[in-house]
Amino acid sequence: MNPCYNDRGSFFAYFETMNRLRFHPLPARKCCAIFSLTKKAGCPADGEEITMGKYHALAVEIVKNVGGKENILGLVHCITRLRFTLKDEGKAKDDVLKAMEGVVTVMKSGGQYQVVIGNHVPEVFEDVIALTDLQEGESVQEEKKPGKLLDRAVDIISGIFQPILGIMAACGMLKGINTLLVTIGLYSAECGGSLIISAAGDALFTFLPLFLGYTAAKKFGLKPMLGLAIGAAMCYPGIQAGTLSAGMEPMYSLLEGTMFASPVYIDFFGIPVISVDYTGTVIPVILAVWFASRCEKFFNKLIPDLVKFFFVPMLTLLVTLPVSVIFLGPAATFGSALISEFTLAIRSFSPLLAGGIVGLTWQILVIFGMHWGFIPVYINNIMTLGYDNVMMPFFACTFATSAVVMAIFFKTKDKALREMAIPNFISGIFGVTEPAIYGMLLPLKKPFIISCIAGGIGGAFYGHFNFRKFIPGGMGIFELPNMMNPDGSSGNMIVAFAGIAISMAAGFVLTMLFYKDKTAAVPQQASDEAPEKTGTASKETAAASGTAPADAKAQLVLASPLKGTVIQLSDVKDEAFSSGALGKGAAIEPEEGVLYAPADGTISALFPTGHAIGLTTESGLELLMHVGMDTVQLDGKGFRAFVEAGETVKTGQKLLEFDMKLIRDAGYSLVTPVLVTNSDDFEQVETAGADTVQAGDVLLRVR
Repeated sequence: MNPCYNDRGSFFAYFETMNRLRFHPLPARKCCAIFSLTKKAGCPADGEEITMGKYHALAVEIVKNVGGKENILGLVHCITRLRFTLKDEGKAKDDVLKAMEGVVTVMKSGGQYQVVIGNHVPEVFEDVIALTDLQEGESVQEEKKPGKLLDRAVDIISGIFQPILGIMAACGMLKGINTLLVTIGLYSAECGGSLIISAAGDALFTFLPLFLGYTAAKKFGLKPMLGLAIGAAMCYPGIQAGTLSAGMEPMYSLLEGTMFASPVYIDFFGIPVISVDYTGTVIPVILAVWFASRCEKFFNKLIPDLVKFFFVPMLTLLVTLPVSVIFLGPAATFGSALISEFTLAIRSFSPLLAGGIVGLTWQILVIFGMHWGFIPVYINNIMTLGYDNVMMPFFACTFATSAVVMAIFFKTKDKALREMAIPNFISGIFGVTEPAIYGMLLPLKKPFIISCIAGGIGGAFYGHFNFRKFIPGGMGIFELPNMMNPDGSSGNMIVAFAGIAISMAAGFVLTMLFYKDKTAAVPQQASDEAPEKTGTASKETAAASGTAPADAKAQLVLASPLKGTVIQLSDVKDEAFSSGALGKGAAIEPEEGVLYAPADGTISALFPTGHAIGLTTESGLELLMHVGMDTVQLDGKGFRAFVEAGETVKTGQKLLEFDMKLIRDAGYSLVTPVLVTNSDDFEQVETAGADTVQAGDVLLRVR
């Protein structure tokens, strides 16, 4: 008889990508001996070629004991468990599954039947999916409790725009650099090289509805390709206002005598269509895709399964596009005009005050994720007015933050801070301030306040002198070419450089005057020993940074990734964690929604929803930090990751941010297990003994 499993290794390992785990296989066993499988069940006969997945035999038994594939309505997985939606949970054999080798335990929560597997759950998931009639990732969606309106709005905007921000910044940089090189006379705007570079830079912004159609579809639960088709239809040349006005005279006008007066060139079977140029717009396609998602759900219920494949998308498009160009598009366009007028009205009251408020509060908005709500305003202004001068004062924050970091470099005696300062300064100049904010300024508190004040000073300057940006995209110094006035004048660029100088001077001087250096102010090192115990302290510091001590029997120390109350793992109300089956460690009831790195190492696991993260230290510890219980069901809402799988991190570096109120309001516990998943490789894993911890305090000692 051929073995289906014959490898040995640790129970846990790491993600290969964001969505796929890779790890060492389970301990040796032969599937036929364990499960008494028939040939039909999946165990090959002698000499038969094995083509099944690694965990096929386990998958067969799981499917059988949850009631068979006909009892499975849906299946998803999180970082440790299979989450079934079953027709009848009474058909599932809890005791059989719990006793099965390869299954940690069985749990029922949130309307899901959960089979806890461990970190190799993605591979088991694939083999289970292969035995069912489901498509990969297909599941019955649960009704989720609605959050606050503002939270939902920010979540929607961030979900739509975040996937394209990187390429948007890149395209903006291309446009800006091309403008700069044409302006200085390196080549002409009419030459082939300029035209090709312009095409690369303009493509995203010209056909923005296509990109937003795709991302909005994913956010609203519409088939992404259908969202793409809607975006393409709204960019169709034949219905653009510019095309129609160039080729014919209007039949009549609507809303004469108002700011919304609109000529009508075509109608839809007698219904007037207000013509709009949809290329480069934001809000119309988002509304159209949202409407399409509702139509698709309606037609899915109405159309027979036999013809759903083509009839549902056909009817969705047939209904959505007319409604969009007749009602939604014009309404969104009028709304955009009102937004532009409103933002201009704010500036008209006091440009200096408006700019100061933007510069002062921008980094605070970033921390809470609320800055996403202003992205459409910024893009809308550029697309409708040709520039943005309302949101641009936030440009000062980038350089104010960088200057504060540089001042800390000169003033601190902390070696760790000095090592962090230089790369954080460089990244800040190039527009990436998060490492500085979360790694240095926020933990130090006062420097963060100083950076906000300096940003407010620079923002007030920009507001007073009507600082503008003419091309979206770019980051940090790469935004500067996008601020060149199309008419060739240099006034706006002079304001840009002057504002940079003022912001950096304010940040640097204020930090030098008011920041007082404190040793180990940032949670970069973990030690609860008295300062005079230098030998022990040095060992703990080395261990916390992920460096193994010279003495193999020496103690490894892990810093707490959270501020909060320490809970014994056995008291966690989740058997998968409390039993220790997933590893030894401790749990924390957090007081702040920030998760830091407990040691130097590599991000080995980052679940797409952001609720769980794995870290492998330089000394070989494999860690799992799971924020809350069953929080995977939030589908990423309330979570924000600041690292990626495979990224190297330092102790105290910010990994995750989570909205504690949102999670609690949704009915989920915030208790966060911190586990050494390969604890069997070590003699002992014990807690430090403290009832409460600050981020960076010693949490676990490992021998």
